[in-house]
Amino acid sequence: MAGENQIMPIQFHFCPFSNVHEVQLLIFVILLLMYLISLCGNSAVVLVVCTKRSLHTPMYFFLANLAAMEMCYSSVIAPLALANLLSGRKATISLTGCGTQMFFFIFLGGADCTLLAIMAFDRYVAICHPLRYTLIMSWTVCVRLVAASLVLGILLALQFTILLFHLPFCGTNNINHFYYDVLPVLQLACADTKIHQAAVFALCIIILAIPFLLICISYIFIVDAILKIRSSAGRHRAFSTCSSHLTVVLLQYGCCSFIYLRPSSSYSPQQGRVVSVVYTFVTPMLNPLIYSMRNKELKDDLSRVLGRKVIPQISDSFGTSFHK
Repeated sequence: MAGENQIMPIQFHFCPFSNVHEVQLLIFVILLLMYLISLCGNSAVVLVVCTKRSLHTPMYFFLANLAAMEMCYSSVIAPLALANLLSGRKATISLTGCGTQMFFFIFLGGADCTLLAIMAFDRYVAICHPLRYTLIMSWTVCVRLVAASLVLGILLALQFTILLFHLPFCGTNNINHFYYDVLPVLQLACADTKIHQAAVFALCIIILAIPFLLICISYIFIVDAILKIRSSAGRHRAFSTCSSHLTVVLLQYGCCSFIYLRPSSSYSPQQGRVVSVVYTFVTPMLNPLIYSMRNKELKDDLSRVLGRKVIPQISDSFGTSFHK
């Protein structure tokens, strides 16, 4: 059985969301719209941060990297998921293709989670040590922190991919999901996967629990520092810079923890697919909106870019309110 992966070509089929063709088309349209909005929103954030000198600060540098990761992250999942929605059960993917998708999904997801922890540290330094902020968060340090998040993501992705590539598969390999995820694949293996499940859980602790703990510690110090600010305007400004990041953290870590930080035996494929839609389609779509809503400078610059390059035909009446 162990050599079956080498003897016979392994093909995987993704189970459809629904057996009703019209429902499949409706889901396809919804996910396609969310994916396109995500690409437009995150690319606009990257464009604005790169072109506006006033946004050349560590906070926006990390935000632009997060937006770029979100674009790549959703692009790893969305095209194949959309193709499968149109083709039903006809589309197949090889073991190599599955492993490739899993590697990039875990690589970008792990880097994304690590970068959110780095952004929390950035806010901690800015609020708790403002006089030393430019010294601590130099451009060299910022670049190294982003590079470290990417390296950590690659190392974790290699561990997951190598671990699952050694599993034997047999029979009908119907994945009850819309992409090649760890837990649904473990359920298809023709072998005892208890050791693999323990290894996956340990890796998820590294990629989810530890960064989230660091974020919580950062925000304990941040809240304590904010409460000591005497002026209400200063407290409001400090809370505004953190609330958007905290919202994204809760969305990302909440959904991922619900899936991965619990026993594999309690994993439900139906719940897994629904929750996975949130952090692969909804969260990347909402991130630019969340950050721009609570950040006036970014919102104004995004409004100017989108108003000039994306929808130049906006009428004067709407244009006036759009640029406020």
